[in-house]
Amino acid sequence: MHRATILTLKTLLVAMIALLLACQLFMVPGVARQSAERYSDLSRLEVPGIVVAVLFLLCVQVVLVCVWQLLSMVRAASIFGDDAFRFVDIILGCIVLATVLIAASGVILTGAGAASPSIMLLCALGVVVGAGLSLLIVVMRGLLKNARQLQQDLAEVV
Repeated sequence: MHRATILTLKTLLVAMIALLLACQLFMVPGVARQSAERYSDLSRLEVPGIVVAVLFLLCVQVVLVCVWQLLSMVRAASIFGDDAFRFVDIILGCIVLATVLIAASGVILTGAGAASPSIMLLCALGVVVGAGLSLLIVVMRGLLKNARQLQQDLAEVV
């Protein structure tokens, strides 16, 4: 991969992490507070909602940091090392955790009587996307494993 491509991607990763951090610090608590004021009967969900939203965004941030590390490994031509598998496994774990958070949120909102059809549709979409991303990462991990084996085989031949 070209140095300019990796540098551009890393710049975008920094911007995404910074924006997500701003959302965690300012938007999530503000929206939760406004929702609790608007729907006083659901105000008991304010703190759990903040916790779930911050955890979800933290999962995304951890994935972005792992992608940063994988880009660094590509640049250093060490992507076939054991560390790459560790970062891919962390990415997979974060996606699974984020999917569980979305599903749990849907269940809690439904139980509290706060789930409109559009919210349930968004939760269902989140679970389907999370499951699809999880399977995609499993496939990509398998491809990385096969590429690593081919690299080792080639090194033995040469």
